[in-house]
Amino acid sequence: MIYLLLSILFSTGLFVIFKYFGIYKIDTLKAIFVNYIVAFAMGIGLAEGTVSLTELPQQSWFFGALFLGALFVSIFFVMATTAQRNGVSVASVAGKMSVVVPVLFGTFLYNESVTFLKVIGILIALIAVYLASVKDEKSTKSGGMLFPVLLFFGSGIIDTTLKYVEVNFVPKEDVSLFSGSLFGIAAVFAATILFFQRIRNISSFGVKNIIAGFVLGVPNYFSIIFLIKALQNEDFESSVLFTVNNVGIVILSTFVGLLIFKETFSLKNKIGVVLAVLGIILVTIA
Repeated sequence: MIYLLLSILFSTGLFVIFKYFGIYKIDTLKAIFVNYIVAFAMGIGLAEGTVSLTELPQQSWFFGALFLGALFVSIFFVMATTAQRNGVSVASVAGKMSVVVPVLFGTFLYNESVTFLKVIGILIALIAVYLASVKDEKSTKSGGMLFPVLLFFGSGIIDTTLKYVEVNFVPKEDVSLFSGSLFGIAAVFAATILFFQRIRNISSFGVKNIIAGFVLGVPNYFSIIFLIKALQNEDFESSVLFTVNNVGIVILSTFVGLLIFKETFSLKNKIGVVLAVLGIILVTIA
């Protein structure tokens, strides 16, 4: 349980940091790149035993890390595009509602339990995620459904693949090394994108972007580490864990937004938080 709580805490910390990125005009892509380098270094530095970088491709989980690293960067751009074309609310809801994908795969792939109480709890949690996340935006945007759908499935595939690779290929002593490696792979993809951007528009990297990347990298690394460690707990079914983790982040992020950033808290959001608590209780006791 402690790993799940820590995963929720550090993931919510990412929300706070990204908020400050907007306030301090941080170049998000550059900070994301530095963040991946920091997370990679932490993963290698905290790994149990010693492993040469040249030996990483020989690890059983390497291709899983390669796939996830590419997805990390791709979904980041899909999320940004969704927010620009469809609005922040649509991007938020699409990303968080994606919890239904790993829940369904967990039920069918790992023969996890299906009870009436559990199904009701998950349905309530999904409704809660929508109500707690949706915001009344001043301008209505309509950019089609392609990018929201890509964000929904992409975010869900990341969680599902993370669970699959963890179950089948990642021993407990390799958690730090695996996590660091997928961040390192993501850094390579991000560096490639930055390279082509700089060809078109050369600009300095900026000290504040580097500092922001360091600040982001530490909680980002631990958010993945604690999520994987929580997934390794056999007392939790993945359908329960992903539901509680995602809804917990929504609840905590909502309160952080209210208390720190003075965000508006509509009646829908209040109902969503209440339903989220109810959903977590039902899923947990099921």
